[in-house]
Amino acid sequence: METVLEARHINKYFISPKKVKVLSDISFIINKGEFVTVIGKSGCGKSTLLYILSTMDTDHEGSLLIDGEPMDEKKERELAHIRNERIGFIFQFHYLLNEFTVLQNVMLPGLKLGKYSEAEVKQRAMEKLAMLGIEHLADKRANKISGGEKQRVAIARALINNPAIIMGDEPTGNLDKKNRQVVFDIFTKLARDYNQTLLIVTHDESMAEISNRIIEMEDGKIIS
Repeated sequence: METVLEARHINKYFISPKKVKVLSDISFIINKGEFVTVIGKSGCGKSTLLYILSTMDTDHEGSLLIDGEPMDEKKERELAHIRNERIGFIFQFHYLLNEFTVLQNVMLPGLKLGKYSEAEVKQRAMEKLAMLGIEHLADKRANKISGGEKQRVAIARALINNPAIIMGDEPTGNLDKKNRQVVFDIFTKLARDYNQTLLIVTHDESMAEISNRIIEMEDGKIIS
């Protein structure tokens, strides 16, 4: 099995006003093509963990490896490049730029990476939109589409650089039941048909049920 992400003995403290341990000895491996959900009550540390695993928070003990490469000694500039190239991030709120079209929003991380020409990035963006069944929205402004469509655009944007792993922080938290199901179906299809690795933090038990593996957290620890 090809390991995409590995956490080794991660501990995290919040310092103010007094020192509190928020993550305790977190270790696990995620292999290529796995769809993993992290569940647990509010405040159990799952979002804090996700920010560490996505390299956005480097203030922790223990090691993080992405594609077998340690992240611990890397400078912020290197980490920003790794985030853009190897991690696709989907938030609860889609964070689309309203003044841009759907296509332009999806192209942004691809242009930022600077690995492909603008024409290639555009073609890749159209492929991702088609894959999610929303290519007909390409020229619409982001503020002119529905909430469910916006989240699909955010998923297409996360996929644009063919990342090693897609990470999501409550990506269905803002959606109604019908659109939640659409997102569930997309995630299942990405893992099954495209061998895409997914790590999703969620309150949503029905999403956890469709994933390959559930990591359950309580009080900053993995309990199962």
